[in-house]
Amino acid sequence: MNDTLLWRIRHFVYQHFADATRPPSIEETAAHFNISTEEAGKYYKELHNRHALFLDLENLTVRMANPFSGIPTDFKVHANGKTYYANCAWDMLGIPAALHTDAVIEAVCTESNEMVKLEVRDGHVTLSGA
Repeated sequence: MNDTLLWRIRHFVYQHFADATRPPSIEETAAHFNISTEEAGKYYKELHNRHALFLDLENLTVRMANPFSGIPTDFKVHANGKTYYANCAWDMLGIPAALHTDAVIEAVCTESNEMVKLEVRDGHVTLSGA
């Protein structure tokens, strides 16, 4: 396995999340690197084994590339005119940091089931509207 390609694939996954708000499919990754889907799958599995990504192993879809979630969650981050999903409350703060941008965050508090809105501006977090 080519370690350089492994980390280039990881970077591609993250860049795809940033650009498209979703992970690339195994087919998109294979096409981007001009490799077979089988080879791309091996690289995805290796990234999963190294805890660089978390896969749904049945269909080799990226479920998580922290702080990004590959599935809708209760942690929405609105940034750069797009909506991203975070895996948890910590990750919802990690997305604006990873993107180096301001954001509005909407999250459902798991204890009270209330909507919480936060704003990240210039690296500072406040309650939205506060």
